[in-house]
Amino acid sequence: MITGRLYRAGQPNGEPLDPERADGWTRGTGRFAWIDVVDPDAADLAYLEHTFGLHPVTLEDAQHRRQRTKVELFEGYAFVVLRPVTMAGDTVTATEHEIHAIAGADFLVTVRWTPLYPLDAVKTRWERHADLHGAGFGLYVLLDEVVDGYLSVVEGLEDEADELEDVVFERDDSSERGSHVQERLFRLKRSTVLLRRSAAPLRYGIDLLQEEPAFASPALSPYFRDVMDHVIRVAELADNVRDLLTSMLEVRVAQAANRLNEVMKQLSAWAAIVLVPTLIAGIYGMNFRDMPELRWQLGYPLALGMMVGTAIGLYVVFKKRGWL
Repeated sequence: MITGRLYRAGQPNGEPLDPERADGWTRGTGRFAWIDVVDPDAADLAYLEHTFGLHPVTLEDAQHRRQRTKVELFEGYAFVVLRPVTMAGDTVTATEHEIHAIAGADFLVTVRWTPLYPLDAVKTRWERHADLHGAGFGLYVLLDEVVDGYLSVVEGLEDEADELEDVVFERDDSSERGSHVQERLFRLKRSTVLLRRSAAPLRYGIDLLQEEPAFASPALSPYFRDVMDHVIRVAELADNVRDLLTSMLEVRVAQAANRLNEVMKQLSAWAAIVLVPTLIAGIYGMNFRDMPELRWQLGYPLALGMMVGTAIGLYVVFKKRGWL
């Protein structure tokens, strides 16, 4: 589905534009068009190719989802692939979106797929600055909203990581609780890796835009530098969260090994306690005719006493060493 808005010079608010009408908008008329395409089909892509003269490489990228975040400059326009990330509520599972932006001198095309990333905030900020209407400012606002979303997500991931850090160092050997913590750690690390993979390539892309005067004019250069600073901050924070989660996973492995060692020590101690009485009973349970103390009147109570004494002695020794 294709929708659009037409912006005239100096006017803050755009008017609805029907892209399919031949007289709705034509290139080079001193007006700026913002075209939004949702879940494009072959006909929509053909319209974009015909109207904006897109390069075959751009069309190929638009036809295939899961493109890497990037910025490519072509003759007459810039092609930008963004992968916004959002988190719903208190969940640690991040949702990844995909937007393709095509920006020229008098147009901006945004191509979105389900799940849709909302552009309401982008359009509101765009219409607030009528003096800056243009492809460069449109790209800046879009990039800034996406990167601000990254910051919100990474702050949520940090809070979740801090909470998990407290949980990991609590002494709770419940297997059910342990598996739940392990699952949360893996899900959080997956969301962190996804966020960094989406945000990190923007550093190179914004560098390309800053070198292109058609988009990063002197008036817009400070805006793009601000976005770059935020991208760097997101990447650094994501790295910090990832390192913290890696450390917590290593701690969980060490805790599991320590718990296993504790169990093995307890099993070994009880086995030793049972072993000596079993050995005594085994020796005196052999049916040989000429065995010492078989006819001794105190032999039976002595054997029982040795069994109990050695068991108690071993129990005391292991208890002092912390094995029981």
